[in-house]
Amino acid sequence: MYRTGDRRGIIPVSVLATIDPVLRDSALFGLLTDAPGVVATRHDIYEDHLRRVVLDATGVIEDVLVPLEHACLSCAVREDAVPTIARLARDGRWDHVLLALPTSAEPLPAARALAAETVRGGALDHTRVATSFTVVDLDTLQHDLLGDDTLLERGLGLTMGDERSVGEALAAQIEQADLVVTHTSHAEPTTPVEPVETPSATPSGLLDRLRGAGTRRVDGLHALESAALAAARHSPARAEHRAHPLGAVAITGRGGVPGDRSWTLELRSPLPFHPERLLERIESLGAGGLRARGVFHVADRPGLACLWDGAGGQLAVGDLGPWSEVCAGTPPHTRIVVVGVADSVDADAVGPDAAGLLDERHRLREAFHAALCTPEEAAAGVEWLWHEDHLAPWLGARTV
Repeated sequence: MYRTGDRRGIIPVSVLATIDPVLRDSALFGLLTDAPGVVATRHDIYEDHLRRVVLDATGVIEDVLVPLEHACLSCAVREDAVPTIARLARDGRWDHVLLALPTSAEPLPAARALAAETVRGGALDHTRVATSFTVVDLDTLQHDLLGDDTLLERGLGLTMGDERSVGEALAAQIEQADLVVTHTSHAEPTTPVEPVETPSATPSGLLDRLRGAGTRRVDGLHALESAALAAARHSPARAEHRAHPLGAVAITGRGGVPGDRSWTLELRSPLPFHPERLLERIESLGAGGLRARGVFHVADRPGLACLWDGAGGQLAVGDLGPWSEVCAGTPPHTRIVVVGVADSVDADAVGPDAAGLLDERHRLREAFHAALCTPEEAAAGVEWLWHEDHLAPWLGARTV
C-alpha cells in the first residue's frame, strides 16, 4: 500500500554518503526501523566487483556480488543502482528508497545520475531524488578534515589508486549535501559559559563554515527521520552550484558557539596569478591544516578558468575549461575561500591576544597578493605567450 510518497505515486529516493562505515550503518538502521516503508540498497566497490546489500526493517533481503569491468562509482550507479532502485520503487512494499554509497564517495555524482533518470521516459521516472545527506562525526571532524591522513591509509579508498586525503573526501561530502547530520559521543554542558571550550565547538564551527548555502543541519542520529528526508526535494541546480568552485561559501564572524576557534578567510582579486610567482608561493598558500577551494585565472592563459581545491595538506589545481563556459556570467577573477582553526579561543579576536590567528591569516594574505600579477603585468596580453610555460605540468601545455 502506498503511504508517504507523492500523490501521483512517485517514490522519493534519498542518497547517503559518509566516510565512516559505522555511521553509515547506524544511520541506515535508524531510518529502516523508523518507518516500515523504507528500503535501502547499500553499495561497496571492490577491485573488480560491487557488493549490493538490500535491507528493510525485517533484515537483509539481498546480498549480491556484481562483477564490474571498472571499479568506477559512476559506472556502478548507472549499471547497478539505477535498475535496483527502479525495481524496489515498483515493488509496492516500500514508499522510500535509500541509496547508501560506498564510504568516501561524493554524493553529487550519484544524485546527478539518479536525477537524470527521473525525467519522463527515464528508468526512474516513477521516482524523484528527495534528499542528499551525509553523516559526520564531530568528535573526529577536525582531525579528519584538516589532518594529512589519506583514504588508502584508513582503508577507505574507492579504488587502489585513490590518492585523495580523508579531508578532501569529507569536505566534498559536507559541501555537496542537502543535509548534514552530526554525531558526537561527548556530553555537552547545558549552559556553556565563556570562554570554556566545549569538545565539539570548533568542529561544529568548521562544519557550518563548509556547509553549502541553503542546506540543513540535524544534530544527532536520533533526530534523523525518514519522513523529513522523503518530504524534501533535491534541487540538481543548487547542488551543482554548491559543488562548483564559484560556490565556495565565505562565512565571516563567529559561529555563536562558545569556544569555537574556526575561521574563514576570503582571498579575492580581479587580477590573475603570475605563473612563476604562484609556483614560488604555492606551499605557503596550500600547505597545512586548511580547507581551501575556489577558482583562479593565470596571466599566460587568458580566458581559462582554473580550479583550486585543497584539504588535508594536499592541493589540486587544474584546468576547468574556458571561463566563458564554466564560469559564465562572472568576469575573470581570482578567489580562494580558506577555512582553518586558530590557536586562540576567540577566532575573531583582534589585538595582541590574537597574534597566532593574525599571523596565519596575514601569512596567507601576503602570499596571495605576492602571487598576483601587477596591473601592468596583467595588461601584457599576448606577450605572455613568449614566456616560459611554468604551469604546464599542472595545467597542461598552453594553447595559442
